[in-house]
Amino acid sequence: MAKYDFDQLIPRRGTNSVKWDEEPAADILPMWVADMDFRTAPCVVEALRRRVEHGVYGYATVPESYYGAVTSWFARRHGWAPGADWILPVTGVIPALSAILRALTRPGDRVLVLTPVYNHFFIAIDNSGCSAAECELTYRDNRYTVDFDALERRAADPAVKLMLLCNPHNPAGRVWTPEELRRIGDICLRRDILVVADEIHCELVMPGFRYTPFASLSEEFARRSVTCASPSKAFNLAGVQVANIFAADAGLRERIARSLEINETGMISPFAIETLTAAYTDGAEWLDALNGYLWENYLFLRDYFARHLPQFPVLPLEGTYLVWADCRAAGLSSDALTRRLLDEGRLHVNSGSMYGAAGEGFIRLNIACPRKLLAEGLDRLKRVLTT
Repeated sequence: MAKYDFDQLIPRRGTNSVKWDEEPAADILPMWVADMDFRTAPCVVEALRRRVEHGVYGYATVPESYYGAVTSWFARRHGWAPGADWILPVTGVIPALSAILRALTRPGDRVLVLTPVYNHFFIAIDNSGCSAAECELTYRDNRYTVDFDALERRAADPAVKLMLLCNPHNPAGRVWTPEELRRIGDICLRRDILVVADEIHCELVMPGFRYTPFASLSEEFARRSVTCASPSKAFNLAGVQVANIFAADAGLRERIARSLEINETGMISPFAIETLTAAYTDGAEWLDALNGYLWENYLFLRDYFARHLPQFPVLPLEGTYLVWADCRAAGLSSDALTRRLLDEGRLHVNSGSMYGAAGEGFIRLNIACPRKLLAEGLDRLKRVLTT
């Protein structure tokens, strides 16, 4: 494991600005957007190098080896064997969610979500002409759980046609157990609600926890669900733009494929094909080392908060590299707090309010960086929160 140097400092390019279209500010430390400050796996770098040296970067047909790499990875890594014919390549999970919502809902429908939740869920729901049916997770004893009684009530609304499920959950850091997923699935089956599982963080799971693909739990769950996954978070490939939609039901798959054609987001590049194939074929050892480093980063952060900021509880991290911190003791709104951290500490973190009303009072911190940067970010956080 030691042969992978995650402590290497690499200059950031373009993601440390307050807005995407702003010139990056050199003195801002970015711990917000969900990508990493690590070089990707060597096998991916080598695959891209070979593709660059080929010299032809035109359109590409997705080969059978791509589908084989995907199905083999999920079978080996997660004990799930999706069919190759279930897979629809796409340029990213966000475009996938938008295409799925447009294919499987109608304007005026409601979409069930467990909040606080990934902010692009709300954007995709709104863009599809639907509205969010929010079911707040229960926050008790510094941990989130599903309020199944509340979920049952929300699901009983006949306008609810689909559920967006974040598994593992961003920003709460939960890796849902098979029992939790079954209860969610059973409620949705009884109410004839399709489940769309965003499982983009599925490779980022901490020691003692195991990711369970929602569709792996039963044939019926697979038939009444759609799964979105990508190597982009785990292998730091967001800029390559590659993801996959898994749909076991041929009818659902056909409707989604048509939506991808209309939105013109179903054609992936030769670089996307090479990077995914390399990551899923030869990247397991590197990914194991990455998860080990991320866990040590989390322990470092947790200990730092316990010693210097004990009034701000840090939630357990089961999955993702995104830490959720309860900062209500600061007496500020999440937006006001994050603005102060940016203005006074030159530290960019995410405001909890962007994940729905249930996130108010929290902040989200990205710990996928060399420990030296993490320590610097925490020192900046402490300086602002203790003055």
